[in-house]
Amino acid sequence: MYHTWMRYFTPSPVHHRLGLVCLGVGLQHGTLPTVGPRTLDHHVAVVISAGSGWYRTTDGRRTTITAPALIWLTPGTPHHYAADPTTGWDECFVDFTGPATTTYTELGYIEPDRPVVPLADATPARTTVGRIARAARRGNPLLEVETAAAVHELLVTLRRARADTTADGDPLLTALARDAFQPLSVAEHAARHGMTATELRTAVRRAAGCSPKDYLLSLRLGRAKELLAATELPVAAVARRVGYDDPSYFSRLFTRRVGTPPVRFREQQGRTVPGGWSDRVPDPGHPPTITT
Repeated sequence: MYHTWMRYFTPSPVHHRLGLVCLGVGLQHGTLPTVGPRTLDHHVAVVISAGSGWYRTTDGRRTTITAPALIWLTPGTPHHYAADPTTGWDECFVDFTGPATTTYTELGYIEPDRPVVPLADATPARTTVGRIARAARRGNPLLEVETAAAVHELLVTLRRARADTTADGDPLLTALARDAFQPLSVAEHAARHGMTATELRTAVRRAAGCSPKDYLLSLRLGRAKELLAATELPVAAVARRVGYDDPSYFSRLFTRRVGTPPVRFREQQGRTVPGGWSDRVPDPGHPPTITT
């Protein structure tokens, strides 16, 4: 016995230019029928929130699935899976496509080579899928844009929910962020973590979708922008605070990556903050307000 609800959409060519579009959404539970073997021309994220089952690869190997878990179905890849015939499972799924899937795959958010991914918690993903399901009401004029935005959110939510990620994110990235503003080379960062530079590059690329150098650079330039916008520190002092002893090198690097020199950025974005710049993340329920 099983229960199924699903809706499918056909976004226009204009909506495809959003980068991602939602093609369908569904929620099912029970002893569902076996899926496949079959091959699709688009992506599907299947979130298993309760129960167990199996997934069979193209070479015949069978992987046990235990909730919470994610099944990635990718274009052109044959797949074959099913819930346990005795206990069944609880699943929700989202079909999607678009040119942005290439970038999300490069960044490690979509993993074609890892069709079954253990999750720490399926609840946030189910919440996002629920928003897609609510947006799927008949006659919703915002359907395509609402669901497209939610697919972007779903990919981020699933990346954060991976079982190998802590509540604060990937431990290695957290540690690198903590030391990002020290004048250390990639090799020195690797040594701090008992890794070779090659091992560090592999780990950071898998976790962040980029090299350690680019990951550290994004953190340094983000902090440099904050200092340029909110303080009157000389550019040389800003450079030192974000890990660069050579202010000329920092200025060239900033200009090449940001597209404008540090001094020009300050002219455009500068906001002197009399009370000082806060590092505390605002509470969305109680954002900063003007009091009279």
